[in-house]
Amino acid sequence: MDMLNPHCGIDRDSRGVVRLTICNAGKLNIVSSAVTNGVREGFEHLAADRGIRVVILAGESERSMIGGADIREMATLDQKSAEAFISRLRDLCEAVRKFPAPVIARLPGWCLGGGLEVAAACDVRVAAHDAMFGMPEVRVGIPSVIHAALLPRLIGWGRARWLMMTAENIDAQTALAWGLVDTVAKPGGLDDAVEHTVKALLECGPEALRIQKDLLRQWEELPLTESLNLSVGVFGKSFQTGEPQRLLQGFLDRKR
Repeated sequence: MDMLNPHCGIDRDSRGVVRLTICNAGKLNIVSSAVTNGVREGFEHLAADRGIRVVILAGESERSMIGGADIREMATLDQKSAEAFISRLRDLCEAVRKFPAPVIARLPGWCLGGGLEVAAACDVRVAAHDAMFGMPEVRVGIPSVIHAALLPRLIGWGRARWLMMTAENIDAQTALAWGLVDTVAKPGGLDDAVEHTVKALLECGPEALRIQKDLLRQWEELPLTESLNLSVGVFGKSFQTGEPQRLLQGFLDRKR
């Protein structure tokens, strides 16, 4: 593993698949300001590399990808420093959400608070069979903010309210039923489940996936009519890459 900084390790294979590992963040991979900055810097460093097909976001510990934000640090904050702290976490989530290639969240163990916000910013979430999810902020006197705003889009307003206002945790099967995660792995099979998704993504056109991710991100914020009209131009421009012609012809050739 190559270390981009003390909190961000990178493994890259010949397929263009990068595993970005959150390092030196304790047993539960808790994100302090230093960890948040390190991981964000890792995503920003990789973003210009068009050879990257997929990123797997993982924690160094098997107890979580990100267990949550650093409570010890938050306990020392005032209004100004609290806004700076949460802005750093927002910027990390945005670096993930806006990363050009698909990002898979590898989710063992606990995924709480800020960890769930980062996971929500990923494109695909693959959970271990015994993973647990929750938004406990209100129990320690703060609201769930920033990319918790993605949760109603993922699981609906009612379930998002329940998670954020009760601070109760849910298990992996409930998270799957709600649409919070996309896959729940068999016991001991988390990496196999992640690899299954990786292979599915690698079978797609890399330029098409980048275009699709960007379009989905815009759809999150645009009214329906604008989304429809935007899509026409995006569809046309996709033919400038040469990828549709090559892959469509390949499909036709295989059918002969």
